[in-house]
Amino acid sequence: MDFQHFLKIIPNLVPAVLPAFASHEKMMPVERKELLEKINLKEKNPREAAVTMLFYPKNNQAHLVLIVRNSYEGVHSAQIAFPGGKFEVGDSNLKETALRETEEEIGISRDKIEIVKDFSPLYIPPSNFMVYPFLGICIEEPAFVLDPQEVASIIELPLEVFKNDAILTVENLSTSYGSFIEVPAFKIDGHIVWGATAMMLSELKDVLLSVFDTGKL
Repeated sequence: MDFQHFLKIIPNLVPAVLPAFASHEKMMPVERKELLEKINLKEKNPREAAVTMLFYPKNNQAHLVLIVRNSYEGVHSAQIAFPGGKFEVGDSNLKETALRETEEEIGISRDKIEIVKDFSPLYIPPSNFMVYPFLGICIEEPAFVLDPQEVASIIELPLEVFKNDAILTVENLSTSYGSFIEVPAFKIDGHIVWGATAMMLSELKDVLLSVFDTGKL
C-alpha cells in the first residue's frame, strides 16, 4: 500500500474500536486459553512493558518492523517481537517506555515517531508481564541501528503482505503450555511468529481491516 495513502487514512484509524480478546484469541492455542481462565491478575501483579507497532515507508510502500531477538537464557529467546521492553523508573509513562526501547533496540529517535493509537494490553503468563502496544508512524524511511545485545536482525513486513491471510498458519510447537501443541501463527519472511506478538498482530490487522475497505488496503 502506498505510504502517503496510508497516512491519509490514519485519522480514521484513531477512533476505531479495539476488538481486544476477540482478536487475541484467534492466535491462542487452546492450552493458553485454559490457563488464562484460571489466572487472577491481581494476585499475579504483573510487571509492565510496552512495544511500538511502527509503520514507515520503504520504496514508497507502508511497512511494519519486527525484530528477531538474540538467543539467550530466557522464555523469549530468539523470538520475533515488536521493539520494546519493560517500564523503567525514569519513564514518565508507558508510551515513553515504548519510544525509549524502540530507540535503544533499533536506533530510531523517539522524536521521529508519532504515536497515533494505544492498543489493547496483553498479559504474558510465562514472564508475568502486561504488555501495552502503541501504534507509531515514522514518516521517513529509517536508518536502522540494531542493539547487538538485544536484536539479531529485523523483519520489514510490507502492509500488502500483512493483510494477506496466506501468511496465517498453524504449527506444532513446544511452548510453556505444552509440548508439540497446535499453535496459530503468522509465517513471515521464513519466520514463525506466534505467542504474544501474533496476538498483537491479530488485533492490529483486525483494526486495519475494520477501517479500510479490504480491496483498498
